Parts: sequence; C-alpha cells; structure tokens
Amino acid sequence: MIDKNSTREEVIEAVRQDGWELYYASDELKGDCEVVLEAGKKDGNVLKYASDELKGNRDFMLEAVKKYCWALIYASDELKGNRDFILEAVKNYWRALEYASDELKGNRKVVLKAVKQNGEALQYASKELKSDRKVVLEAVKQDRWAFLYASPELRADRNFVLKAVRQDGMALYYASKELRSDREVIKEAVKQDVGAMQFAIIK
Repeated sequence: MIDKNSTREEVIEAVRQDGWELYYASDELKGDCEVVLEAGKKDGNVLKYASDELKGNRDFMLEAVKKYCWALIYASDELKGNRDFILEAVKNYWRALEYASDELKGNRKVVLKAVKQNGEALQYASKELKSDRKVVLEAVKQDRWAFLYASPELRADRNFVLKAVRQDGMALYYASKELRSDREVIKEAVKQDVGAMQFAIIK
C-alpha cells in the first residue's frame, strides 16, 4: 500500500494495479493529471479523490469525460455551469447534460446539442424545453421513445403530434390517449410505420 511519502512512480505503479490506491496518495499527486487518469482506467469512481483543482480543470475533465462518460459528476460547480465546457462535454457524451447546472439544462443550444447526440437527453432538459417544439422534434428524430419526456401539453397537442408521428410513427405510443384514438393521427403514424398500429386506440 502506498502512503503520502510514496514517489510519483510508486503511486503510478500502484494505481495501475488498483485505482483505489489513489486515496492514499499525497495531495500533490491527487492533483497530477496522469496519476489520476491512470487510477481511473479500471474504475472511474476514483476521480472523486482527485484534487479540487483538477475537478475544476477544463482540459482534465474533458479528457475524463471521454474516458469515463459520467465523470462530469465529479466536476466543479463552476465547470458544470460553464456553457462552452458543457457544450463540449455533451458532444463527447450526451448524458453529460444530466450533471450540467439547472441554468444550462434550460439553455436551448446546449440541450439541442445533447438531443442531437441522443434523444434520451431530453429527460434532463428543463421543464420549459420539454415544451419546446424544435427541441422535442429533434429528440424524437434521434430516438422515438424520447417523446416520453416531452411535456404533457405537447403530447396532447394535435398539430405537434401529427408532426411527430410523420417523423416517426412509433411516437404515437406516448401521445395523449385522446390523440391515440384520433383517426388522422393514427393514419399518419401507420403510414410512417405500420407497427404504430399496436398503439392506436380504436373506438
């Protein structure tokens, strides 16, 4: 087991064997990019032992997100609220939006970037953006099941649902009960994907 007096080389060798050895490293080495990234190769959770300075380091955290997709959970609050950083992070991994500040979860540009990577990112968007037609359509375009996360108002909006099912018929599944029995909506959904018929409510 290493201790706070262990050399950098000894610590690197130790964390290669067991990343959790980082816990016993000196504060200086917990702030060493190479040491911490090496420690995280087997289990990214050891990033929680990185120094506060590293957790606030843009380049380090972006590299960490590339290696461990959910690493943003350990980023500083300042980085989680930095629009440029979050835009870069969601480009590497859409789920980074989950750990962004509430303000950025309501930033249209950030959320659009995330849902273009994966429609499921819509679940982390602000309440307002879950009602944003462009954002929701983009999400459904990437993942039909993303319609689940749209606001109830949008899922009950006939004109919007028609657009959604014309883009992906299976989106009918998450339309309001009333619209799932609307003949025109059903027709458009089935025209796009015959499998959507299973979600229609025929009266």
